[in-house]
Amino acid sequence: MNAFMNWLSDSFAPKMKEIFANPWLSAIASCMQKIIPYILTGSLIFFYNVIVSFVPMLPDLSPISNYSFGIITLIVAFTMGNQCMEKLNHPEYVINGGLTSVCVLFLVATPMGESADSLSAFMGNIGATGIAVGIIVGLFVGLVFHLWGNLRFLKDSSVPDFVTGWINVLIPNVITLGITMILVVHLNLNLLELILSIFMPLVNVGQTLPGFMLISFVIAFFYTMGISTWLWNAITTPIFMTAIQANIDAVAAGQSASYIVTSESFYTLAFVTMGGVCCTLGLNVLMCFSKSSQLKTLGRVFIAPSIFNINEPIMFGAPVVFNPLLMIPAWINALVGPLYVWTLMSTGLLNIPSKMIQVGQIPAPICSVMITEDIRALLWWALLFVIYLVIWYPFFKVYEKQKIQEESAY
Repeated sequence: MNAFMNWLSDSFAPKMKEIFANPWLSAIASCMQKIIPYILTGSLIFFYNVIVSFVPMLPDLSPISNYSFGIITLIVAFTMGNQCMEKLNHPEYVINGGLTSVCVLFLVATPMGESADSLSAFMGNIGATGIAVGIIVGLFVGLVFHLWGNLRFLKDSSVPDFVTGWINVLIPNVITLGITMILVVHLNLNLLELILSIFMPLVNVGQTLPGFMLISFVIAFFYTMGISTWLWNAITTPIFMTAIQANIDAVAAGQSASYIVTSESFYTLAFVTMGGVCCTLGLNVLMCFSKSSQLKTLGRVFIAPSIFNINEPIMFGAPVVFNPLLMIPAWINALVGPLYVWTLMSTGLLNIPSKMIQVGQIPAPICSVMITEDIRALLWWALLFVIYLVIWYPFFKVYEKQKIQEESAY
């Protein structure tokens, strides 16, 4: 075990951090972080609509959602192009890269065939289902601008700076839009469907039980090595958002929600992330009643954020990160949680979320009932809390014994 932990801390984790520091990956991760407020705006309106179902005389606020979350692919395209330029050190292009990405997206997302003049079809294309398209468009524009920017065209010429600036935006604009025009207009390729078809295998795998467990385990595994969970949003966001949008559409059409693997099931439900990623609420409760004065003090300090599913304090303060005694139960929890949720939802013992509410800091099990609209969530949350507590207990007691010994030595 010591050899394995040494390899993780001294070799694997530093290498992974180096990989994730790559400007392209960093740009994707940053983009996913920056679009969160727009997703949350939509979430608040969906949450408000839950209240409206009980108080129907309240005003309709759906346009707020329709023109924030509802055009999320448009926002992703701009932010992706913008962040590529920022992370690749092209400050002169940070706005133009984003704007050009929007232009290219409009060309890609404009409906073709029978839906060519349909505004609703266009809005659907730039909604949640097209997030992957927005990412690809932003990366494509970022690549062209990056390559052109590295040429330093007219840098030392006598041409006025403002003219040089125009030319150096004009040319990559023409290149990106020209390439897209050839593909869409002259070759009649439906790039939107093509990009989505490339991502669909990933989405389909993510919507299986093994895929659900893999997503959960990978996020938890790297988190226990201090690598932020935000880095995985580029992979999980298209999977989660496509699924919840499909559930919303199905319910609106009078059908049942069928996609289990959503951000709502992973985060908002607070089953897979009870207390935060790695399900640390049970550990925090054990710490509050520890015989170790240090662990007891830390547990009582950390309990408030844990209740709101914020666990950076306990992950880095207990610590769980690079602590072999606590990393192992964290990994086990990351597998137990999705298995538990999948079993309940696939058998009809718990409703599948059909509203886009990604407010993960609502205390459980309040959020569990809210997101599923199912009072049974109270029982299933309490049972899972006991399961997590049992998983944490033996590892915690060994760690507690070590801490008591350290304290008695002083």
